[in-house]
Amino acid sequence: MFSYGAMPVLERMVEFTGARQELIAHNIANLSTPYFKPTDLDPVQFQAQLRDAMDQRSRKPNGMRRDLELGSTSQVRVRRGQMEFRPQRTNENILFHDQNNRDVERTMQDLVENALAHRTSVELLKSQFDLLRTAIRERV
Repeated sequence: MFSYGAMPVLERMVEFTGARQELIAHNIANLSTPYFKPTDLDPVQFQAQLRDAMDQRSRKPNGMRRDLELGSTSQVRVRRGQMEFRPQRTNENILFHDQNNRDVERTMQDLVENALAHRTSVELLKSQFDLLRTAIRERV
């Protein structure tokens, strides 16, 4: 029942954004640590991975009633239905004299964007559970 419709997609999104939030918080905590190299998960790559899994599921007969088969990528490995994250170093910034490549503004932007994606996914998942609860109670 929980593998129908949007629920598995939203669950994966919540799991991804939660893991990414931890990485961003770790990066912020180490902004002034010499030789620290920040790591991150690419949301664009994950969204493409999620979109491919949704497309594959929709092409099959009764696709919305099937499990979401998420493939593995360089940053997200899926084994036995569990996602395993492999963050990669971000080398977008100029190195400082202490060999740290920090960018406070970009890191804070990532934090806010990820928090919004996480909150939206949680709210949508909550509404799915509310619909299910209403159906079980057989009341409007």
